[in-house]
Amino acid sequence: MNSASTHAYDHARTTPRALATEAVHAGRDDLARQGLHAPPIDLSTTYPSYDSRGEAARIDAFAGDGAQPEGPPIYGRLGNPTVARFETALARLEGTESAVAFASGMAALSAVLLVRASMGLRHVVAVRPLYGCSDHLLTAGLLGTEVTWVDPAGVADALRPDTGLVLVESPANPTLAELDLRALAHACGSVPLLADNTFATPVLQRPVEQGARLVLHSATKYLGGHGDVMAGVVACDEEFAGRLRQVRFATGGVLHPLAGYLLLRGLSTLPVRVRAASATAAELVRRLAADPRVTRVHYPRIGGAMIAFEVHGDPHEVIAAVRLITPAVSLGSVDTLIQHPASISHRIVEESDRRDAGVSDRLLRMSVGLEDTEDLWADLDHALGERAAGLPREWTKDEGPALSTGRA
Repeated sequence: MNSASTHAYDHARTTPRALATEAVHAGRDDLARQGLHAPPIDLSTTYPSYDSRGEAARIDAFAGDGAQPEGPPIYGRLGNPTVARFETALARLEGTESAVAFASGMAALSAVLLVRASMGLRHVVAVRPLYGCSDHLLTAGLLGTEVTWVDPAGVADALRPDTGLVLVESPANPTLAELDLRALAHACGSVPLLADNTFATPVLQRPVEQGARLVLHSATKYLGGHGDVMAGVVACDEEFAGRLRQVRFATGGVLHPLAGYLLLRGLSTLPVRVRAASATAAELVRRLAADPRVTRVHYPRIGGAMIAFEVHGDPHEVIAAVRLITPAVSLGSVDTLIQHPASISHRIVEESDRRDAGVSDRLLRMSVGLEDTEDLWADLDHALGERAAGLPREWTKDEGPALSTGRA
């Protein structure tokens, strides 16, 4: 590479770039210098080295602070070049120093809890609702943690000397309730605020800009975006990232290189997908909010492609009647998915806790994909069935049900 090309490369790497540009180029900045266009997939589990003394020094350095070993890779559990590209790109999109990827979102959350517990900080303060398995992990104390559930206003009073983490999700799964992350970060003081940003993605919000220190994603969802990869990732500062890498190395919750490749590819279209699906979702919200077969629609102020709505009739019949929309768990794919949280994603949460968090038995959660709006509406209209029996006659279609937005 000549000096002019090298200068252009360095300039592109250091100049601040828009989110859409970073989504396409982050993690790929070195490709042109190598004469490549598409990122390579490194499937090696181990790597040859004839300098065992140097290898020992690099492993010692990793054991000390979890920093990525300098030089060529050593072993797949220590790190993988393809996965590292995804981590670099996600950190750029979230505006953090680093990111650490795991085999699933739950593996990522577990690693965070283990890091804090290793420091003697086993107490967690959390705000419901959370993803059902996150709720269960905390409530069951499976990792030796103790949780105090609070309303957003009660975070500061719930903190203890052994509190290691405050955990929130905004917009929340499945009610889409939004939290004031800036106010929560202030209430946390020196305790790290972890914000699950799975629903919003960095396209709609970057929690670190509002004071969160840790950002969690189930990368299975929007970051991958095509329903064909399972992963989790934590965006954070480099010091915490080092501890996470040590936990990942010790517990083996590593991300497969092929998954890392698919995630990096998914990030390149993330802004386009989220914005297109959000536009369709907003139109469906408008129609659902005016429909007498629907009692309430939940949709966050920041927008997004997730919708939650409660029906007058039997929600199970709606699930059974869809044809274009896929009745399935998960979310964030290019195709539209619908599910009944009380039966599936939040079934593992105690019924009283579920209802107190706003997860009613009539609530449906829909992840809007990239299909045509009219086709999606035709399927929903069919699935909702005839006008529900027993509706008050004075309630007209123009009046419609409640539309719930705003902060919890």
